[in-house]
Amino acid sequence: MRVKATISYNGAKFYGLQLQKDKPTIASALYKAFKAYNINSSIDFSGRTDKGVHAFRQVISFELDSSIWQDRLDVLKSILNKTLSSSIKILSMQEAKECFHARYSAKKRVYRYLLTTKETSVFNDDFITYTKNLDYYAIKEAINEFIGSYDFEYFAKHNPQIKSTIRIIYNAKIYPYKDIYVIRFEANGFLHSQVRIMVGFLLAISDKRYSIEDLKNQLQKKEKVFCKPAPSKGLYLAKVGY
Repeated sequence: MRVKATISYNGAKFYGLQLQKDKPTIASALYKAFKAYNINSSIDFSGRTDKGVHAFRQVISFELDSSIWQDRLDVLKSILNKTLSSSIKILSMQEAKECFHARYSAKKRVYRYLLTTKETSVFNDDFITYTKNLDYYAIKEAINEFIGSYDFEYFAKHNPQIKSTIRIIYNAKIYPYKDIYVIRFEANGFLHSQVRIMVGFLLAISDKRYSIEDLKNQLQKKEKVFCKPAPSKGLYLAKVGY
């Protein structure tokens, strides 16, 4: 039986999503909880998140023995949530088509990045990035340049396993919410550290260190002038569309 589940997590407690030797990750926590109930299926994720990155709605898929768990997914969800770290929560779990794959079936992904010009405290420092100054209107103008289909090789960490670095960004915007500024990107997919490097570039434009022309040149691969990612703690995988 193929299963689709949606989970959320506090990434500050983990060394990213993927399995790593002797380090706590999202994947290792899930596999440990699964193993406690004799579930030995491999787990597919809609996308990887790095150390410190959070997720509102990460999607996973896996196989279950239908003779045991058919019509008992609510029970499984409940017992897994009791077993998992308090930093990970399964939001929903449902039977899916046998061809469903959390990553390869996904059509769109949405990331949000949270910024504030108000100094953070010990209670929120893991979840938002502080910047002393922010030129909202400069970022609002510059962020539109990302919309479209581009080769984002200059906006990502090199990964030899990736066959194509072309991605399509459908929507990109910044908007205020109380004392927080939210940067939102929606695309068919993202490369390793792409969102954080794009946010870093926008902040550099906000600080007048680079211009929109610099951004255009890097998008068109005329010149690579910036590649420093913004801190991971402000980034959230918000939604995956199928």
